[in-house]
Amino acid sequence: MSIDRLEGALAPVVTPFDENLAPDAERFTGMCHWLLGQGVKLAVFGTTSEANSLSLKEKISLLERLLDSGVEPDNIMPGAGLCSLSETVEFTAVAAGLGCPRVLMLPPFYYKKVSDDGLYGYMAEVIDRVGREDLQIYLYHFPAMSQTPYSLDLIDRLVKEFPNAIAGIKDSAGKWEETAAFNAAGWPDFRVFCGSERFLLQNMKAGGAGCISATANVNPAAIAALCSGWREADAAERQRDLTGIRDLFESAPMVAAVKAAVAICSGDAAWSRPRPPLMPLSREQCEALRAGLDATGFKMPGIG
Repeated sequence: MSIDRLEGALAPVVTPFDENLAPDAERFTGMCHWLLGQGVKLAVFGTTSEANSLSLKEKISLLERLLDSGVEPDNIMPGAGLCSLSETVEFTAVAAGLGCPRVLMLPPFYYKKVSDDGLYGYMAEVIDRVGREDLQIYLYHFPAMSQTPYSLDLIDRLVKEFPNAIAGIKDSAGKWEETAAFNAAGWPDFRVFCGSERFLLQNMKAGGAGCISATANVNPAAIAALCSGWREADAAERQRDLTGIRDLFESAPMVAAVKAAVAICSGDAAWSRPRPPLMPLSREQCEALRAGLDATGFKMPGIG
């Protein structure tokens, strides 16, 4: 019998900060409700969320506020990967206890060139210590950032040992060949999400589940539409449009560019503020982004 897994388009929701650089829960929950209204689910505490600039306490508080605001837990995939085994277990257990047992998990990324045996041991400990039958871990494969990849051999070993708990992967390696290999592996009930919508149509044709993309924060409806309508006659044209918007955002630092676009389209300048060490776009970068978006007629209807 097939296991109920997540699929579709998800946004690693940008985290707003107030003038004291504290997470702004009201803006955060408002953004999440807008994204859900645009047809995407919420991969809160991802890279674009500045997750590794947030404390464990801050993440738990934001997740609780999000659920208290009326968002259904089934629409949330919290990012749970931390360097510390104990903190990864703690946050995963808290999220699952709040009704969000589907989590996106970075490998422990501080130590480099660790063995597959070491990564297997880490994941096995997390699964054992959380101790929940409903736990679903979606592996976060982002070797350019973590420098700690999930190899095919490691995933095969994990899936065979923990077929219910190892649910899928977000592939942010940026190489279609890797995403294709994850799809071709044939692991039952294993969901493959591309980490950029530039590969969305290819991923869906290969049997993938969808995408988890930074730019789903700003172009959610179009990404969600291709996710659900990839078999339609105009799918290739839609893909070209998505890729063009993605190119604009990749021409600047991604997190700052996404936040700048939210600020521009909502009229709320507070959105442009990241938490150090990240910096906002320069005036020149912001003007270039605005000009590029205006040239495409880009809008974020209903934001703000």
